[in-house]
Amino acid sequence: GDIEPTPPYRAPTPAMSTFLANPTMEPKKKKDVLAKLGKEASFHPFTSNFLNLLVDKSRIGQLDAIAEEFEALYCASTDTQVATVTSAVKLENEQQFMIAKKIQEMTGAKNIKLKPEVDPSLLGGFVVTYGKDGSGYIDMSVAGQVRQLKNDIVVA
Repeated sequence: GDIEPTPPYRAPTPAMSTFLANPTMEPKKKKDVLAKLGKEASFHPFTSNFLNLLVDKSRIGQLDAIAEEFEALYCASTDTQVATVTSAVKLENEQQFMIAKKIQEMTGAKNIKLKPEVDPSLLGGFVVTYGKDGSGYIDMSVAGQVRQLKNDIVVA
């Protein structure tokens, strides 16, 4: 859980991201900041060591790309399907569980990892994207229904 393409590993502010990626900043200062962040976020020692290695090898600026690739490899090896669920309001845990269960039934994957997002422009309901490169798409949003009605009226 420490290294994911989402917080907590990410720098909490753009200024910190810039600081860590700055090649002219002393590695010791970067390690000090990472040590403080790791302590506050309760990083596993392996994670802290890995982040320090990235600093030593001048690769800490590539952390987002590394985390995304790690997630892809991990999901492939554990038969985990990643799905993004975008809803008009924040979904409750029970709602997320039900959506994940349905996606698991549809895909046959052993595990589902939901990435919840909020987009008020959906007006209500939710949209799910899943599969390789987001090829699976389920639109259960009010905005999607309005769009479909509009298309039906234009065609008729």
